[in-house]
Amino acid sequence: MFQALSDPARRGMIDRLCAGPASVKELAAPLDMSLPSVMQHLAVLETCGLVASTKIGRVRTCTLQPETLSLAEQWLNARRIGWNESLDRLGSFLDAQDEPRTGDDT
Repeated sequence: MFQALSDPARRGMIDRLCAGPASVKELAAPLDMSLPSVMQHLAVLETCGLVASTKIGRVRTCTLQPETLSLAEQWLNARRIGWNESLDRLGSFLDAQDEPRTGDDT
């Protein structure tokens, strides 16, 4: 999923889909690439479960799958908690280094 989100064009598609379902043509409009390239990007997003599409007649409509984004958010939040705890410990250690020392240093 993170590899799929690493591409700016795919992130743009996800941003657009946050506003609601969109056709492939609507998703392709702001992008400077061919329709087959847009379809390849959408295939990556579908493969990782971020986007689902349905085809009615000649129109393929894409929708965001927010539960997949929620999994990424949960993973990131778990990492953030660990990072914050590590940074808090580092801050405490550095604060202790700055405190004046008392004892037999003379």
